Amino acid sequence: MAASTMTGFTAFVMGSKPNSFLLARRSGGPVGFRFIKTQQRGQRGSATRRCGTRCEAATDVAVKDASASRASSLTALEQFKAAGSDRYMKERSSIAVIGLSVHTAPVEMREKLAIPEAQWSRAVGELCNLNHIEEAAVLSTCNRMEIYVVALSWHRGIREVMEWMSKTSGIPVSELRDHLFMLRDSDATRHLFEVAAGLDSLVLGEGQILAQVKQVVKIGQASGGLGKNIDRLFKDAISTGKKVRTETSISSGAVSVSSAAVELALMKLPESHALSARMLLIGAGKMGKLVIKHLAAKGCKRVVVVNRSSENVDAIREELKDIEIIYRPLTEILSSAAEADVVFTSTASETPLFLKEQVESLPPASQSAGGLRLFIDISVPRNVGSCVSDVESARLYNVDDLKEVVEANKEDRLRKAMEAQAIIIQELRSFDAWRDSLETVPTIKKLRSYAERIKSAELEKCIQKIDENALTKKSRRAIEDLASGVVNKLLHGPLQHLRCDGSDSRTLDETLANMYALNRMFGLDTVKAILEQKIKAKVEKSQN
Repeated sequence: MAASTMTGFTAFVMGSKPNSFLLARRSGGPVGFRFIKTQQRGQRGSATRRCGTRCEAATDVAVKDASASRASSLTALEQFKAAGSDRYMKERSSIAVIGLSVHTAPVEMREKLAIPEAQWSRAVGELCNLNHIEEAAVLSTCNRMEIYVVALSWHRGIREVMEWMSKTSGIPVSELRDHLFMLRDSDATRHLFEVAAGLDSLVLGEGQILAQVKQVVKIGQASGGLGKNIDRLFKDAISTGKKVRTETSISSGAVSVSSAAVELALMKLPESHALSARMLLIGAGKMGKLVIKHLAAKGCKRVVVVNRSSENVDAIREELKDIEIIYRPLTEILSSAAEADVVFTSTASETPLFLKEQVESLPPASQSAGGLRLFIDISVPRNVGSCVSDVESARLYNVDDLKEVVEANKEDRLRKAMEAQAIIIQELRSFDAWRDSLETVPTIKKLRSYAERIKSAELEKCIQKIDENALTKKSRRAIEDLASGVVNKLLHGPLQHLRCDGSDSRTLDETLANMYALNRMFGLDTVKAILEQKIKAKVEKSQN
């Protein structure tokens, strides 16, 4: 790259001009831009002076601001054109995932980063307002907190997301780095497909994660927060998850986190009295319902459920007839725990429901349960304070302790995972081909529009040369069909070479080379026009 060009573009990117919209090169495909408006009072005055005498005469502050913004818009466009920007267009934005899971971080870390479902839309909005993030989605469960983004710049985008995570959780970035994983493009896509298929779960093939992935799409559609790439990514992940479960036996014998919690409780209780132990469940949501279902499947006959209201408990009671379900209000949580040998907690509470002092005040568990009260906490954030583990008469287990249960039948699970991987690879190719095909769509549209304009102009000339009385409707239609046929046949070859949908052996690089060649030959300027449109859109958004 010529030194002069690099210097000009670098100066522009680094924001040597105050109050300019900084352009950041994105990695992985055709370039795109995000904009950072650095507001300095002195610059507003200079922008106003550039607007001319009429602006100087205006006294309305809003008029001055609007004029300054228009000047900034023009300045950004002119600088963009002069900065050798075409050198940076042969890249595209990256799909990335950054997050942590039960495989990379302890529950203490995951609970600080957990985002309640009700706040997903807000989080997505904040992420999309970051300077180098186009689209975003949040997947936060008891076992993972993952952020999926379309980043205009891989390095800048990841840095901004990490800083956002640090700000949200209060954990320094330096500490976060030890637990985060970051994946890009095909690796990020594959990861989400594996998550939806249950391959990345603590319990292989668990079904609840697929429902949680579906919820991301549902919430995103309701809030309008999902962009084109993320929307397609999650929908294809859902389709892959369903296909894996339909075409393999990965779900047979697989257990959910809730059933693993039940298994763990029964393992820790004396075998002869496990089913007669007094069971208490705090929370009657989806996870809680599964706990009751698995208790019933193991032969447990009675469970007490503490919940804010009786509505969910009544619904569960109607569905599960093989187990006695007793409802208690939240105000009776301590008295109910005093009568229980095993306490399962599964609520969305962001503060602990049980602390050391409260558990110490409870009477001992029954001797049939070994005299120890078990707390099985499958909530994130945790519902039982870690200090409870210091109580001699109690034993505390959280979601990380479920690994003990799921280690069984490891070889069989690995075999099922291999079967699922073959399906995932096929679906990954399909998604990559779809995303690659997006690169050439603007050029295809503009080339067709260019050809149609020529056809229409030449048809008009031809029609004018023919005597109107001699030109019947049939003749006119025949001439128009002839013109359309010629245009279509001439376009067929170029458009074929703009395809990159996996239907032939052409690579994305070859297709992009064809696209740039056609842009030069026909003067379409497609990529630059799209980028200028993005700049204008960002300027307008900043004004609002």
